[in-house]
Amino acid sequence: MKTKPRIALAQIKYFDLDTEHNLEKIIYFIKKAKEKKADIVCFPETCMLKEKYLDFSHHFLKEIREACRKNKIWCIITEDFLFGSKIYNTSILIDREGKIRGKYKKIKLYAEKMVNPGKEVHIFKTDFGKIGIAICWDLAFPEIFQKMKKAGAQIVFCPAQWAYEKKAYTKEHRKKELKLLKSLILSRAFENLFFVAFCSPYRDQKDLICYSAIVSQHEIIKEIFGKEGLIFSDIQLKKITKFKRIYPGK
Repeated sequence: MKTKPRIALAQIKYFDLDTEHNLEKIIYFIKKAKEKKADIVCFPETCMLKEKYLDFSHHFLKEIREACRKNKIWCIITEDFLFGSKIYNTSILIDREGKIRGKYKKIKLYAEKMVNPGKEVHIFKTDFGKIGIAICWDLAFPEIFQKMKKAGAQIVFCPAQWAYEKKAYTKEHRKKELKLLKSLILSRAFENLFFVAFCSPYRDQKDLICYSAIVSQHEIIKEIFGKEGLIFSDIQLKKITKFKRIYPGK
């Protein structure tokens, strides 16, 4: 197992190559992440389709899995998926062989319609460490992250589409919401002494906070705001043990 896995977040612009889906862009950024020797690349919440939902036999998912296989890279894709007769906002973890190695259903819904809440927190073993997945509004609930810590998570990925509520502020809405968002990401990392990787899209939506960041226990390592791009970090997993020794009870 690697002691310094390289992770990547793809803050992609939605629906600029195709008005209905992001498949071409996702495959492009998978290749780009591999060129930079990333072990895993995470994409934002509901990143494939503009409307509708997917089932697990859909050719979009098959093409993304094939791209992971060809490039020998892990990937996290999040979209509304159909399970039987119910729809869940679901993150799919794909391995270097293009196999689906895990699924996480968003627990804390915000304003989603026709989507059901998940119930279970999961930890996934990879060849570079143990990872957890949360989705967007889950970030505001510390207990979800605490459960992942207890299960041994070292890195938690959080695909999102984080927007502000206009009624929450009288002015400087975007500036204040960005400050709040950063504080939440940093808090989840420090509370649990693991790494958090928060990934948003870049799109033309007035209230959307187009911000992604890779965060350690003490600081923001890499971040991107207000533009499309790919950010990387070599994660020093040994820091988890170091900080557990420093902080009693952690």
